[in-house]
Amino acid sequence: MNVLDETESQHAIKVLRLDIGSEVEITNGKGELFLARIVSGNFKKCGFEIVKTISTQNASNFYIHIAIAPTKSSDRIEWFIEKCVEIGIQEISFIQCNHSEKKNLNLERAMKVAVSAMKQSQKAYLPKINALQNFKQFIAHTQAKEKYIAYVADASAPNIHLLQMASKKTNYVVLIGPEGDFSPEEIAISLQNNYRPISLGSSRLRTETAGVVACHTLQLVQV
Repeated sequence: MNVLDETESQHAIKVLRLDIGSEVEITNGKGELFLARIVSGNFKKCGFEIVKTISTQNASNFYIHIAIAPTKSSDRIEWFIEKCVEIGIQEISFIQCNHSEKKNLNLERAMKVAVSAMKQSQKAYLPKINALQNFKQFIAHTQAKEKYIAYVADASAPNIHLLQMASKKTNYVVLIGPEGDFSPEEIAISLQNNYRPISLGSSRLRTETAGVVACHTLQLVQV
């Protein structure tokens, strides 16, 4: 017998009011969607059995990774997570910058938001969400073929939508800074590590909006 975790068990039994024998669609977050039958109505450990595999979604042949400084308001960063998961993203990292307003992050809550958005948008892949880490640490250890940094100071940077003229079907990572933008030191470190400046348009965007715009645009340029 397979068992849902406590959060999903409560949702299944108390919110959806599923009972023994009820059938429901579930995903493992790794691309597979199943039809399952409830075999135990325990709201803390809801048991189920797999009836059949409904579908298997192919993984994207590109990889979008947004590294963003969390906003002071938890609601705004949760909105960012929700929308990026709905759009389609493979990885989210949270970075502590010199001008960051927020010094901590509730990773468990972030994952719950991501799971909820995955189910709401009927996706079968749950993105990787990383704990808050120092900016320099992130730069030193993150690998991607296409690395970009979006910051206000560089008015000459090419717009992100022009990336369709460069390369497709690859791994992207985009750095999104805090409301006070990246510091000159952080920009210099990024450029030294082969991050290229990009623009997200002529409007000055909030941090969470900038993250969503970057994610959505990268999805569009793959078409």
